[in-house]
Amino acid sequence: MNIDFSNATWRNRPKSSEIIGRSVKITTEPDTDLWQRSYYGFRNDTAPALLLDSEINFTFTTRASFHYRARFDQCGVLVYLDNENWFKASMEYEDETISRLGSVVTNYGYSDWATVDVHTTTVMWYRLSRRGPDFLVESSPDGTSFTQMRIFHVFLLGETSAEMGMLDPPAPPDRPVRFGLYACSPSNSSFEAVFDNFSFAACEWKAHGTA
Repeated sequence: MNIDFSNATWRNRPKSSEIIGRSVKITTEPDTDLWQRSYYGFRNDTAPALLLDSEINFTFTTRASFHYRARFDQCGVLVYLDNENWFKASMEYEDETISRLGSVVTNYGYSDWATVDVHTTTVMWYRLSRRGPDFLVESSPDGTSFTQMRIFHVFLLGETSAEMGMLDPPAPPDRPVRFGLYACSPSNSSFEAVFDNFSFAACEWKAHGTA
């Protein structure tokens, strides 16, 4: 199923962007980032993101093309509830040889970071699947053979509150989430990220215990 980002909502809309047919181009601005508290202490919620709403289990796939210019430049996929509860996956630039393919899960205002070093390239595919409040993210260099990056949980309203010490009834599995695309340059840099080859389908991530 094709997906139309012309109906999506911007968060931190960049000065320069284009939505043409089945592609999205984001030109990043310096000092934009997504991170909350952990280790570094800072709180950044300035990355531009183009988001859609979904109430169903789904699998979303896209290709990201880019020419990074400076350390930490990044672009990829995002699940965003609010500034303290979100997820991102991207390839983050280190140098001309090595980059970090990784993901960040932020729950209750604290981010983590899981990475693996990969050869620096200019293209990466991402496949994001939702099953209730649980998600699977995969990556691929060619859009054909995908490798699991991470299974993760995003806390929805009505779930356990670690800060409050409360246990509320579970949130409904079809509670809407916002997902989509993001790109940012945490240092003094700017680059163009182009997203295309979108697909949106019923969840291809099979329930645990099924064939």
